[in-house]
Amino acid sequence: MKLIFEPPGDSGDHGERRDRDERGSRGDTAARPPTVRAVAAGSVGNLVEWYEFGVYGYLATVLAERFFTPAGGTAAEGLVRTYASFALAFFFRPLGAALFGRLGDRIGRRPVLIAVIALMAAATTLIGVLPTYATAGALAPWLLTFLRVLQGLSAGGEFGGAVALMTEFAPPGRRGLYGAWQSFTVALGLLGGAGVAAATATVLGEDQLVGWGWRLPFLLALPLGLVALWLRVGLEETPEFRERERTAVGPSGAGVVASAVLLGIGRVMGWSAAGYTFLVVLPSYLQASLHTGVREALLATVPANVGFAAAILPAGLLSDRFGRRPVMLTGAVLVAGLAVPLFNLLQSEGTSAVTRGVATCAAGALVGLMAGPGPALLAEMFPARVRWTGLGLAYSLSNAVFSGSAGLIITEALRRTGNVDVPAYYAAAACAVSALALMKRQTRKAS
Repeated sequence: MKLIFEPPGDSGDHGERRDRDERGSRGDTAARPPTVRAVAAGSVGNLVEWYEFGVYGYLATVLAERFFTPAGGTAAEGLVRTYASFALAFFFRPLGAALFGRLGDRIGRRPVLIAVIALMAAATTLIGVLPTYATAGALAPWLLTFLRVLQGLSAGGEFGGAVALMTEFAPPGRRGLYGAWQSFTVALGLLGGAGVAAATATVLGEDQLVGWGWRLPFLLALPLGLVALWLRVGLEETPEFRERERTAVGPSGAGVVASAVLLGIGRVMGWSAAGYTFLVVLPSYLQASLHTGVREALLATVPANVGFAAAILPAGLLSDRFGRRPVMLTGAVLVAGLAVPLFNLLQSEGTSAVTRGVATCAAGALVGLMAGPGPALLAEMFPARVRWTGLGLAYSLSNAVFSGSAGLIITEALRRTGNVDVPAYYAAAACAVSALALMKRQTRKAS
C-alpha cells in the first residue's frame, strides 16, 4: 500500500500531530516527563565532539606546522594536508553512523551512547600527548590521522543516538525545542573550542602556543568526557525504544530509508557547509588570505559562534509552532543571498572591528536558523526502529562531504585561484541546493 508520509513540522503542522499520536499510544510508562539528566546526557557528548573538532579547525595552522610540514615544505601545503586529515575523519562518520546506529537501534540507546563517548574522549585526549613531526618524523602525521579516524567513527554514532534520545524523551509538540538542544551543544562546543584556543594563544603567546600550548585544549577533553560518561551511565532507556521492544515491530524497508537519507542530506547540506565556513574555517581563512594574526583570527570567530548559539533554541521553538522546513528555509535563503556581501565586508580594510564582529555574529545566527530545527526534522523523517541509523547516516554523510571537506576544498581553491570570495561561493551554493530540498515534501512507501 502506498501512502504519503508528511512528518510533523515537515508539512507545517507545528510538529505536534504525530507527537500526540505516539505519546497517546505508549501508556503510563512513556508519560513520565523527560528529566534534566536525560537532556544533559543526550547533549553533552555532542559538546565534547564539537569542542574537539572546533579546536582542531581553529588550531589548523599550528597543527600544520607541527605535524604536516616537513623540512622544505610550504605552509600552504601543510595546511592542505592538515585539512585532508580533517576531512578523512569526517568520511569515517558514515561508517560510525551505520555501525553504532545499527547497534543502537537493536540493543538500545543507552549502552551504545556510553561506548561512543568513551571512544571520543580517549582519542581526543591522546592527540594532546602525540609526538610531533620533529620528534617522530613521518610517523607523527599518521598517528594523528589514526586518532582522527577514531574520532570520526565515534562522532558518526554520537549525533544519531543523541538526537534519537532527545526527541524520544521530548513531550508532545516540543521535539523542535528538545532537538535544538543537540545543536545548541554544537554551538557550545565550537564556542568553547574557540574560547579555549583564543585564551591559550592570548595567555601563552604565539611562540609557546606553537611549541607546546596547542596540547592543552585537547587534554581538556578528558575531564569533559568523564562528566559525559557519568551522566550516561545513570541514564534510562527511552520510552519509544522500550515500547518498540514490547511490540516487536519489524524492520523498515531499505528503499524507504535510503530515499529519506538522500533527502535528509539535501536538506541539511547548507547547514553543514555554512556552519563550517563561518564557524570553523574562518580563522584559517583570515590568517592565510587576509594575513590576520593568530590571536585576532581566533577572537574574530567568537562573535560568529555567539550568534550561532543565540539563534538555535529560538529557532527550534519557532519550528514547533510554524514547522521545521519554513524556519530552515529562511536561514538557507538568507545565507545564499548574503554570503558574498558578508565576506566582502570582512575583506574591506575600512571595516571596523565592531562592524566585523556584528557581521560574523549575524552570519552565525543565520546558520542557527538551520541548526535549531535540523535535528527534529531528521528524527521525524525516520520511524523509531531505524531512527538512529537513518538520521545518523543523513547527518554524517552531509557533514563528511560539506563540512569535513570544506577546509580542504576552500584552501585548495584559494591556493589555485587566489579568489578570496571562494568561501562565500561555497556556502551560498550549498545553501541554495539545501533550499530546493527543503521545498520538497517527503513521500515514501510503507507496508
